[in-house]
Amino acid sequence: MAEINPFIRYRERLDSYGRARSAGWSDQRFVDLVSALNNEIRNVDGRGFHVTPTLDGSHLATALGLDVNLNIKVEIDSVGGSHKARHLFGVALHLAIDEADRPVSNRPLAIASCGNAAIAAAVVAKATSQPITVFVPTWAEEPVLEQLADLGATLQICEPRVNEKGDPCYARFIEAVAKGSRPFGVQGTDTPTTFDGARTLGWELRDQVKDLDTAFIQVGGGALGTATARALPGVAVYPVQVEGCAPFKRAWDLLAPDFDIEAAALAPQKFMWPWDQPTSAASGLLDDITYDWLPLLEATLASGGEPVVVAETTLVETHRVATSVSGLDVSPTGAAGLAGLVSAPQHAGAVVAVVFTGIDRQNKVTT
Repeated sequence: MAEINPFIRYRERLDSYGRARSAGWSDQRFVDLVSALNNEIRNVDGRGFHVTPTLDGSHLATALGLDVNLNIKVEIDSVGGSHKARHLFGVALHLAIDEADRPVSNRPLAIASCGNAAIAAAVVAKATSQPITVFVPTWAEEPVLEQLADLGATLQICEPRVNEKGDPCYARFIEAVAKGSRPFGVQGTDTPTTFDGARTLGWELRDQVKDLDTAFIQVGGGALGTATARALPGVAVYPVQVEGCAPFKRAWDLLAPDFDIEAAALAPQKFMWPWDQPTSAASGLLDDITYDWLPLLEATLASGGEPVVVAETTLVETHRVATSVSGLDVSPTGAAGLAGLVSAPQHAGAVVAVVFTGIDRQNKVTT
């Protein structure tokens, strides 16, 4: 019988497994660690990690007028109601391995988020008995704040300071890390191990979809797109943003057609800066900076894909059709990759995957 926990099924591909083995761990010790942490996750969230389904999207493709072989990877019933816990569980494995022979740290974990990433981080933190501070904006939704409080997270509401540009939550997060908090987020810039566990999503897709050649992946901070592209060599990856917040596409256009990655790395501020007044129904894509834009850009170029920007009307209509046809309670953010496919119809005949990344918390007060 195939192993259902992706962190065990694909363990030999994980960086955390490599670190554990290099530190002298046996294979069984790593499996035991994953199993123990997963049991604690289940105690907190009511579900543990499992390989999530990829569904036949032919009916949805027909409803949207798409001439593709559509496959829908569904993450809305995963831990925390989204894919984000894959990132954070992967980070937790690295922390557990690094700290296995040290005294337990009392330094709090920290994350800047107001949605799925925050909930996933709080679930994993509680499961591993670690304190966590979550930096949230003033407009964070009340059901999310209530769930974070129930999970024992310390909430810090962040207002922008006078003349401050960019996300105040991220700024307060950086200050907290400078004072000793441990970064526990989904930006690879601050938590490099965040890509590791998220690659399990791509590995599952590869096993579930024969001859997959194209994937549309929604992009906020860029970690999911980067991890998925790294897990799917040979698949063209199309990062999707919305017209109300598209800093990655702006940077891409500034670097085209030569794409001098070295120049971008030496002077990133010339290509990536905060988007002014991000707005969209896809609230999970409103990162005013695509934090992991450089690795995402490199991975996108290598795959043969390119960024796609979706009009707000297309996003809203695609989300409406997606929920009505599929019956899945996916959020506008979660359906944004599909909206990207709708906006780039030149892929006739392709074997395409999209990921429904998160549940619609407007309709689900608790998950």
